[in-house]
Amino acid sequence: MPPSLPIRRVVLYKHGVGYFERRGKVSGSETLHFDFKARDMNDVLKSMTVLDLSGGSVSAVSYDSTKPLEQLLKEATIRIPDSGSLTALLGQVKGTRVRVRVGRENQVEGVIVGLETLPVAQGETAVHRPFLTLLVGASLRSFDLLEVAELTFLDDTVRKDLEFYLATVLSSYKKDTKRLSVLTAGEGERELFASYVLEAPVWKTSYRILVEEGEKPLLQGWAVVDNTGDEDWVDVDLALIAGLPVSFVHDLYSPRYMQRPVVEVRTEAAAAPVIPEEGFGALADEEVMLAEEEPMDMEMSMAPAASAPAPKSFRTLGGPRGGPSRREAMERSVGVKTLTKEVGDLFEYRVDHPVTVHRNQSALVPILHRPFEGRRVLLYNRTTREKNPMACIELKNTTGLTLEGGPVTVTEADTYVGEAMLDTMKPDDTRFVPYAVELGCVVSVEDRMEDGPVFRAVVSHGMLMVEYYHLRRTLYTVRNKAKRAQTLFLEHPRTGMELTDTPEPAETTDNFHRFKLELVASSERELTVTERTTGHRSWYFSNTGLDEVRFFLDSGYIDERVAQGVREVISIREKVARLDQEEQRLNNERARLFKDQERIRSNIESLKSGASQRELSERFVTKLNEQEDRLEAIARELERVEREKREAQQEVDRKLQALAFTADLGTPASNERKG
Repeated sequence: MPPSLPIRRVVLYKHGVGYFERRGKVSGSETLHFDFKARDMNDVLKSMTVLDLSGGSVSAVSYDSTKPLEQLLKEATIRIPDSGSLTALLGQVKGTRVRVRVGRENQVEGVIVGLETLPVAQGETAVHRPFLTLLVGASLRSFDLLEVAELTFLDDTVRKDLEFYLATVLSSYKKDTKRLSVLTAGEGERELFASYVLEAPVWKTSYRILVEEGEKPLLQGWAVVDNTGDEDWVDVDLALIAGLPVSFVHDLYSPRYMQRPVVEVRTEAAAAPVIPEEGFGALADEEVMLAEEEPMDMEMSMAPAASAPAPKSFRTLGGPRGGPSRREAMERSVGVKTLTKEVGDLFEYRVDHPVTVHRNQSALVPILHRPFEGRRVLLYNRTTREKNPMACIELKNTTGLTLEGGPVTVTEADTYVGEAMLDTMKPDDTRFVPYAVELGCVVSVEDRMEDGPVFRAVVSHGMLMVEYYHLRRTLYTVRNKAKRAQTLFLEHPRTGMELTDTPEPAETTDNFHRFKLELVASSERELTVTERTTGHRSWYFSNTGLDEVRFFLDSGYIDERVAQGVREVISIREKVARLDQEEQRLNNERARLFKDQERIRSNIESLKSGASQRELSERFVTKLNEQEDRLEAIARELERVEREKREAQQEVDRKLQALAFTADLGTPASNERKG
């Protein structure tokens, strides 16, 4: 029977792998066998470490190939059918040297010649029985195969072929199992160590919080571990690692081939006479450098993480009314001494007593049992529940341990009161653990938006810009209907606006301001949260009227100098408006003249010869001349108007650019932030 190397240590991680250690005794050059699932072979080949701790050595590690079973059996030199296996086997190994024992002591060595079936008389009938014929020395001898007590193959090749065939057939019963064999070399009995990493279920945590009036809350933690392998964990050293080390799958199990170039044999024609050329000097030697690739070390060892103790014993909690309290029962029944250690960014819990988990079973393992700093409070978040806050445990992690995230069951005064989820907590972190809706407290919310007064005015580049505050006021009205005083933490969303005229929040999270309110029994309290952000409003003096100038001046946005400059701009703009009207009038007159000239020219073309017609034509020509004179005068007037408009606009631009003023109107007292 091959030596056994049982599992002695199991380390489970939060990212889906487990580290396994085996230890055991071997003697001489024994071979150890491990069976793994086919999907685990890549992890085993990537991480397996084997050490002989007593001075011996590990000569090799072999494992089943990836070939299908049918192909492996076809490559075997021996075939054994399901029926008539012995006679079929002996018929395939003719010429093999064997030793047979007939009876108790009669042993004969010879070479197999063959098998034949001969009739043997049994009473009045003949029965056909198989006989084995051997070449013994120079003679042939036949033996009744049914009377052969022992048959030994003396040919090592045949014996190894038979062992390979039988091992291959045996592996077919576990189609998903691959065997890995460790060949050892040494003398006497020695201790062997093996470790590897496999895919494993993520270990999980769950917690219980016990709250009693006048005493520190008690936190109890449990780890859920699953043994999904094909081997029992018996009295193993169990450790649980929190963190996310890098891990991946790399295919080392499948054979890998490289495509090689095909080189054909070159055929040459018959050799012709060679006439060497004349040399001019020595030929320089060429150096060819070959890059040697060192073989990759495929063995990745994983040293065991530092240990740390944990729970000692576990008994069912509870007791009859009038007996010990639930807290006392918990303290007596679970004496947990969790030893922990930080390993880089990882955190290790180690159970300080042997753990047994049978294959395809799971277990709850206690990892924590300690009091902590905490109290019952209320937490209100409008988006979570609009009308009521949540009852919470304000939990400060004073256990000294890193707490992995998981579900929490809360018990208060021996009564189940709710459940919650706990995020991962480092030592001294504080979290709210909401476990129930507090119906004895009601919250109403009222929002109001308004604009505050202008606190700054700036005149620049012909524009007036004033700055003021957008204010958002949120009124929270809290009614505590309970007969006891309570502490409420109210979460108000962080919107990027600045708090003003508001009490300082007790703390701030990524998304919320958290205000603390002490509620008297059967009372009502209000909290107003005021937020502000800066708003802007702009006016362009190029289109501002006198009424607006008076408003700006009365409001203190501008001074008298700026006001006078704007009035001058308005006066120039009025002049420009009059020039625009004059330009429009001249353009309209010119259009009428063009239209009238078209009519006159059409009439002239329609006139015929004659004295009367000639007089009419001359009158039309005179009219056209007068109109041409007027058109020329209009063109001169339009040029003047355009020039005056351009000069006026330039004057407006100069005056607007010259206007500059800043008025700090002060921050209203109602907008000042309380310290």
